[in-house]
Amino acid sequence: MTQHVHILGIAGTFMGGVAAIAKAAGFRVTGSDRNVYPPMSDQLAALGIEFTQGYGAEQLDDRPDIVVVGNALSRGSPVVEAMLDRAIPYTSGPQWLAERVLHDKHVLAVAGTHGKTTTSSMLAWILEHAGLGPGFLIGGVPGNFDTTARLGTGSCFVIEADEYDTAFFDKRAKFVHYRPRTVILNNLEYDHADIYPDVTSIRRQFNQLLRTVPAAGRIVQNGDDAEIAMVIGEGCWTPCETFSLKSRNAAWSAAPEPNSSWGEFTVVQDRREAGRVRWPMLGEHNVMNALAAIAAAHQLGVSPERAAEALGQFRGVKRRMEVRGVVDGVTVYDDFAHHPTAIETTLAGLRAREPHARIIAVLEPRSNTMKLGVHRDQIAPSLAAADAAWFLNAPELGWDLPAALAPLGARAHFAGTVDALVSALAAAALPGDQILVMSNGGFGGLHGKLLDALRARRDVQARTAT
Repeated sequence: MTQHVHILGIAGTFMGGVAAIAKAAGFRVTGSDRNVYPPMSDQLAALGIEFTQGYGAEQLDDRPDIVVVGNALSRGSPVVEAMLDRAIPYTSGPQWLAERVLHDKHVLAVAGTHGKTTTSSMLAWILEHAGLGPGFLIGGVPGNFDTTARLGTGSCFVIEADEYDTAFFDKRAKFVHYRPRTVILNNLEYDHADIYPDVTSIRRQFNQLLRTVPAAGRIVQNGDDAEIAMVIGEGCWTPCETFSLKSRNAAWSAAPEPNSSWGEFTVVQDRREAGRVRWPMLGEHNVMNALAAIAAAHQLGVSPERAAEALGQFRGVKRRMEVRGVVDGVTVYDDFAHHPTAIETTLAGLRAREPHARIIAVLEPRSNTMKLGVHRDQIAPSLAAADAAWFLNAPELGWDLPAALAPLGARAHFAGTVDALVSALAAAALPGDQILVMSNGGFGGLHGKLLDALRARRDVQARTAT
């Protein structure tokens, strides 16, 4: 009889990925969530997975064989209380994945504050291009696959290894469950202020991850990151390889072609040219992501030359500098950046490609860390490359956003609602503008509304001209 798996929080990128893998593995899958929007709503619909809006107890009346609980759920939720009262077996997403899928795979885990989704997508595509048929679970939709997760046909599995906690009953970081043989450590900064008091506590979780990697495995570490060096220094039992754009002594480095803005670069392995990448990606941060992916794939026998060839066909990741539309010469991008470092590097990459364009940054301070105001003093400096910056200043934010953005002077603008923000942006936009919209949520559909407003403005101008 087919086992019935019911997933709480099914519309999150991680739990939605677990749902896709469970469905492919032959389980009957249902689930529930509060807010379901693309891309996960589209993915669930395409898979034919039934889901319930909300967390009412009645969804367990069918009595699933096991409930997989997402970390957004807590005690007091009706469905959680019903699950416990009725003694229905339950587990976390990471634990279910480890026991049902990862236990017999070569797991390649991509960890770090920034770049996990893009690096995981690059790595999965390199392995796919090499014919290894990887499984993967990624916190975004890679352009080369059009899905966040799949079971795969080969013996390897790429997973975006998140340091956020596992579930209300398991406060360890998700990634300690995965038992990887190859680990990428991209970088480490203070984040997730809602669960970690300081960067030291996050570093401790990373060290726990390293304790699970066998001596026969490999650590691929950012050689330019001081916090990662501290993680390694606190205990590592696995051989390490470094990647860097600052040190030619690193195992993996890169050299850009002249005037290419990193659109074309040479991969250097142990001071020898090993491949050449020509691609549409932006910024030094993506070159670092590429080096990490190339080094990790090398552990499975993929040559740097073959990996570089694959990256030349890499199509990026949805919501990572994704062009949502161009209207009247105004380009609207969608990006997931919500941490000051990610905002700064994303803007730097766009500025390198569009040195003379007016760049308008649009930011929704939505993440838990942003809402707590932890990075309030870093937001203004992170926007230095923008010509103008617009912010959704929602009443529930809880701290004085305009005061924190005072260093931007007249470049900073605020709106209290998404619709007001759309109207102001549409009125101010000029041909050639690059509007970079940044949020880790749906931003109230701002991207589509803005493109519609720009089209309406264009149509009015066309009628007036005639």
